[in-house]
Amino acid sequence: MTPNEESWRAARERMVREQIEARGVRDPRVLAALRAVPRHVFVPPEKRAWAYADGPLPIGHGQTISQPYIVARMTELLGLQGDEKVLEVGTGSGYQAAILGHLAREVHTLERVPELAAQAAERLARLGLDHVQVHVADGSLGWPPAAPYDAILVAAAAPEVPRALLAQLAPGGRLVLPVGDRYQQVLERWTRTGPDRYHREVFEPVAFVPLIGDQGWPAA
Repeated sequence: MTPNEESWRAARERMVREQIEARGVRDPRVLAALRAVPRHVFVPPEKRAWAYADGPLPIGHGQTISQPYIVARMTELLGLQGDEKVLEVGTGSGYQAAILGHLAREVHTLERVPELAAQAAERLARLGLDHVQVHVADGSLGWPPAAPYDAILVAAAAPEVPRALLAQLAPGGRLVLPVGDRYQQVLERWTRTGPDRYHREVFEPVAFVPLIGDQGWPAA
């Protein structure tokens, strides 16, 4: 291991200990994934010095890589055990998809910006995450070809929960997403309890970029 790789590993460890464990995330599998995935490779070179800082970072095209704690928190709320099929909406840099790839059997991730999708797919392939598939699509409509999903994570803010995503949940499946206006939202978890029944839970306030699409926000 080169000194540079060792310094990145140490930065990841501090991130997990000080930003994530200290805020109450306890799932050992989630913590292990955050320690394993090199967040700095998902950050633009000019922002790499802040890759493990406690906040989101711009990645171009008006998108961001989410704050590490929020990635951990939303992932923990999915309750993944290892054999799930997961859908992510809002690939962005690919970092959240990589975390999910360490925790689930199969991951489909959707990105509406082709350039970001191509970059994320390349990073994920370099990390050997061949079971994570990147698709260019309107994420608010989900990805019907691989449905149903045991878990869905939406990394962009919706004005209300997209019905298309609820419909693609498997029985007992969980959907975690931010819901609110364009500037502030709350985290919600929807669990499918029957053919047309869902249990809704509300968690802490968050701030995400808007989910653009047919069942999200219109493009500016």
